[in-house]
Amino acid sequence: MELIHRGKVRDVYADGDDLVLVASNRVSVYDTVLPTEIPDKGALLTALSLWWFETLGDLVPNHVISAEDVPEEFAGRAVRVMRLDMVPVEAIARGYLTGSGLADYDATGAVCGIELPGGLVDGSRLPEPIFTPTTKAAVGDHDEPIAFAAMAADIGTGLAERIRELTLSVYTTAVRIARERGILIADTKLEFGLDAGGTLRLADEVLTSDSSRFWDAAGWEPGRSQPSFDKQFVRDWARSTGWRPDAGEPPEIPAEVVAATRARYVEAYERLTGRRW
Repeated sequence: MELIHRGKVRDVYADGDDLVLVASNRVSVYDTVLPTEIPDKGALLTALSLWWFETLGDLVPNHVISAEDVPEEFAGRAVRVMRLDMVPVEAIARGYLTGSGLADYDATGAVCGIELPGGLVDGSRLPEPIFTPTTKAAVGDHDEPIAFAAMAADIGTGLAERIRELTLSVYTTAVRIARERGILIADTKLEFGLDAGGTLRLADEVLTSDSSRFWDAAGWEPGRSQPSFDKQFVRDWARSTGWRPDAGEPPEIPAEVVAATRARYVEAYERLTGRRW
């Protein structure tokens, strides 16, 4: 196999006509890879993605070929997938206000150009889910929000509308499933690509603790940071150190933060899938 791309978290290998996606134990915050890894993270993300790909299979086709036909050294954290012409956009759905969406709203009263009601706070449920695409940045760069009109101008109106429709459909379906298991999905990031026949397929990872914000439904209370089962714990720790992405090399993650983060990833997997890790 030939390594053809190293992302913030995943490595992509070419293997004949296929690709092999390998999930590492690396963790990134604010588009920056931290120097400390989270044990089992790659395997947890892979297992959760595969569960969602299967669960959502009737809703949207995906790129998965096999999770078994992969090199032994990557077993458990790799997936053999189709080669796709990837759409150069991060497809983001938001059902709650937080993170960069909250910052945008506080500054403009809107998120990605979508006007929202006044008086919303951190953790508020939006009147309905919204689609807020961003650019797809290379390692070391930062994703930037773009208006839907700009996305449509770049990739074509028909494809842009289909991606928006599928993103919101995947999100609302996942929200219903997760809520039954005590988890709120505040937002999620999806990626899509076109296969050789022109079929739009869900790709990369889907609805993991890296690509989504998972909140404890029992502890949800707008107006504060929400109890979560994702890498928000690492984001909060990084912010507490005073480090910023433009402030030099990121610090090592303390052992207790590593352990607590892994525990959150495990709990998200077990709650959502109903399986023991």
